[in-house]
Amino acid sequence: MREWLVAGGIILGPEGLLLVENRRRNGHHDWSPPGGVIDDGETLIGGLTREVSEETGLTVTSWAGPLYRLETVAPGLGWHLRFEAHLALEYTGELHIDDPDGIVVDAAWVDPDLCGEHLASNHPWVREPLVEWLLERWDDGRSFGYRVDGDGPGHTVVTRV
Repeated sequence: MREWLVAGGIILGPEGLLLVENRRRNGHHDWSPPGGVIDDGETLIGGLTREVSEETGLTVTSWAGPLYRLETVAPGLGWHLRFEAHLALEYTGELHIDDPDGIVVDAAWVDPDLCGEHLASNHPWVREPLVEWLLERWDDGRSFGYRVDGDGPGHTVVTRV
């Protein structure tokens, strides 16, 4: 079973929530908070800070959280994803895209009331916790769980557990 630890940065600015547009291997595009896979040997916050800087040009100097955690298990696909979302308290820099992985192709400050529309094409484990946090703005570190049953694109069912 392949395992990933992923972190996402919730960055609020005067114009809204920062989202990045990702180009996936299959050519599909989706929007998400900036962040990514935490490399071996990195702390979660260190990896999150690196990912946000690489994807957006912003340097986050202070984080709070986690705002929420989630686990998604896909036994038929052979993977297990653990994720934490943290809130940026302070950041510097100018927004620009220079993702060394070539995944992030755009970034935008999005009105929180419109984030659901931007996230609509994304997986439920990306979309649902963030949309719920935007509505409630809790700070108690909630947890979410998802299970993906099936063995490939178009042949999966996602269940929130």
